[in-house]
Amino acid sequence: MRCSPSRAASGGPWARRVPRAGLSPAALVDVALEELDAGGGPLSISAIAARAGVKPPSIYKHVAGLAELEALVGARIYDDLGHELEAATAGLERADAARAFLHAYRAFAVRHPERYRALPVHPLGHPLLEAAGERVLGIAARAVDGLSGDDAIHALRALRAAAHGFATLEAAGGFGLATDVDASFDRLVDRLVAP
Repeated sequence: MRCSPSRAASGGPWARRVPRAGLSPAALVDVALEELDAGGGPLSISAIAARAGVKPPSIYKHVAGLAELEALVGARIYDDLGHELEAATAGLERADAARAFLHAYRAFAVRHPERYRALPVHPLGHPLLEAAGERVLGIAARAVDGLSGDDAIHALRALRAAAHGFATLEAAGGFGLATDVDASFDRLVDRLVAP
């Protein structure tokens, strides 16, 4: 894929030198996300190469291996989640921020179940992944603002456990009874978040 002069001049994502196959670490993350969305997880170099239309060795020209690609994919997903959490909690404090955080977190996980399943529980091992994970943690910390020490840690854990647990079960189809799932989630939020 060649970049047209007009796109290169615009300073967009293709402004830098594009390898012959049109691949870059960012392009591989896009391909990996497509693979996840298609239900193709867990990721593999061969699956990503096939979807990108290249041979597996071509992937290694852009990332060191599967571990780096998974870290970059995790960073992108955490960034996307962080963007939605920031938008939902902007200008809110304490209980209102916690409620908005929980609802936005659940909505993201249910809307992107395969991507959500690919998120590493511990966002460590790569600078971009760590930064993206810290961003989400910072948003959660603002949702429990006003607490300190052990109280803040307990509140953060409860917030994360509630959001992650409910969203994981829902995205996996774990709520089979006819009772309204939204009502169940609202009750969970009410019990967790003090007014």
